[in-house]
Amino acid sequence: MRKLPIPTIIAVDILRLCSSSIRNETLKVNLRLIEGDVDNAEVEYRKHAIAEELYLIKANENIGEHFTGKQMERVYNNTFVKSKKTRLIYDQLKKACENDICPLCGQGTVYQLDHYLPISCFPIYGVSPINLIPACADCNKRKSIYVADAADKQTLHPYFDDIDNERWLYASVIETQPPALQFYIEPPAHWGGVISERILAHFKTFGLAALYATHAAVEITNIRYSLQRIAVGENSAKNVRDHLIDKAQSCMHARLNSWQTATYYALEKSDWFCNGGFNVT
Repeated sequence: MRKLPIPTIIAVDILRLCSSSIRNETLKVNLRLIEGDVDNAEVEYRKHAIAEELYLIKANENIGEHFTGKQMERVYNNTFVKSKKTRLIYDQLKKACENDICPLCGQGTVYQLDHYLPISCFPIYGVSPINLIPACADCNKRKSIYVADAADKQTLHPYFDDIDNERWLYASVIETQPPALQFYIEPPAHWGGVISERILAHFKTFGLAALYATHAAVEITNIRYSLQRIAVGENSAKNVRDHLIDKAQSCMHARLNSWQTATYYALEKSDWFCNGGFNVT
């Protein structure tokens, strides 16, 4: 998971821009009537997100007495996403990711915004920027309308969770034909149970073990030829290991918990791989 800066624009500002793009006078009036509810809800969202307690927010199909969830879905899909007055904001939220990489998996290309709390269950956060997460199509599809019912079942939130200060993503080599990697989570012991379980929930929800294993297998294929050129003479295994360590350190310098960092450290720790396992196809 990759940390993103918290958006500075607030939901009420977006509501007003949406309202200025809508011709239906009744809908415009009703949008103005829910501004207070939306603003208060966003304040509560921020408090719960900081406390890792978004699961405590209760679902509600409507927004007060004046607005239905279906109406908010139409405002989001037909106005916020499409209107010239708001599309720039939508695009800015999408572009918050470095190199357009999905912050949820760290691999896919951002395709759209995903409602962390689904708009179908929490329409009051339908246009709240702190609830709109840039995501690739696969992550958006995998999460769908998932709603956690306990603290340790919450997936990670790129705006509020920062877990990249220490390593927690690792892998180990499986001595198969061809070589494969198995990815696993091992958070530092002092982090405590909830955040560790949340990382695991995130890993499972987005299918990251399988995703990373696939990309690691391709990476091993791609580096096989270069390893064969390095693995010469009496120190062939050492030469391979030194090369893999160099690659691991370079990847770690870029991303501490990327699948690439975990891959290269797993490969260099494997005597079997460094002694020629990379040749097995």
